Amino acid sequence: MIPVFMYRGHNDKVFAVAWSPDSVRVASASRDRTVHLWNARTGQAYIAYREHSSYLLCVAWSPDGSYIASGDTGGVVQIWEASTGENVLSYHGHLRFVRSLGWSPGGIYLASGSDFGDSTVQVWSALSGVLHYTHKQQYRIFGVSWSPDGRRIVSGSFDGSVQSWDAMSGNNVIQYRILTSPIYATAWSPDGALIVSGGEDATIQIWEAKTGDCICQYERHKNAVKTLAWSPDSKYVTSGGDDTTVQVWEAMTGKLATIYEGHTNWVRAVAWSPDGQYVASTSDETVHIWRP
Repeated sequence: MIPVFMYRGHNDKVFAVAWSPDSVRVASASRDRTVHLWNARTGQAYIAYREHSSYLLCVAWSPDGSYIASGDTGGVVQIWEASTGENVLSYHGHLRFVRSLGWSPGGIYLASGSDFGDSTVQVWSALSGVLHYTHKQQYRIFGVSWSPDGRRIVSGSFDGSVQSWDAMSGNNVIQYRILTSPIYATAWSPDGALIVSGGEDATIQIWEAKTGDCICQYERHKNAVKTLAWSPDSKYVTSGGDDTTVQVWEAMTGKLATIYEGHTNWVRAVAWSPDGQYVASTSDETVHIWRP
C-alpha cells in the first residue's frame, strides 16, 4: 500500500495529527514548534501557526471546525482560529508536557492531559481559560478523550491505569485497567459504547465503557503501541507504534483488515477522517494520507 498523499513542510518530527470535522483539512503539530494546516486533497499547506516556544506534542480540532488547540512540552496550550491562525487564548495551567487534548462534544470545554512533571488532567473553558477542576489520580497522563455524549472523560496513564470519570465533576471514577505496563493511548468510540487502550506491552484492549469489561484484546503489534483512533462507524480501530506499522482491525473480533508499512520510524500519531475515507499517520517529518 502506498500513501494517497504525503505532506512535507515540517523541519522536525511530527507528533500529532487531526482532521477538520468536514474532512477537508488536516492539522499537524511538530517538534519544530509549528502547527501546519493542509488541504487534505492536494497537500497544499496554507497556514503555519508559530506561537509556541516549545516542542509540540498534541493538536485537536474543535467540533465546529472554528478553532484548533495545540499543546507543548512547556505546559502551554494555545487556542487559535483555524481560518486565520490568530491566537485566541494561551492556557498556562500545566507545569510541563501537555501530551493530549480533547474537546467536549459541544466545544465549550477542553480537557488537557499532562505527562512527566505534572500528571494531571485539567478541564477548563476553552475560550476563557477558566479551570473547572483537576483530575490527579494517575501518573503521567496520555490519551484524553471525551465520551460522545459529553458526560465522561477517559485517560490512560504511564502507571498502567485507564480511568473514566464524570466530565463535569471529576467524580464517579471507573477503573478499566491497573498493570505495571504504561498506557500510551486511549480513545472513546464514536458510538459511545467502547473504549480502546494500548501501550508498552504491545497489546490493545477494547473495553465496555459502562462496565469496564474487556471484550477483545489485539496482539499483532511487535512493539509498544503509541497511538489509536476509531473509524467513524465504530467498527474499526487504527493503531500505530514502535514497530513502524499502522494496523486497521475489527474492534469486536481483533481481525486484521489492513496494514500500512510505509513508515520507516515509529508511528507517533494516527487519525481517521470523519468521512471515513482516509487515515492520516505520522512518523518522521511527514504526514501520510492513505486509504484504509
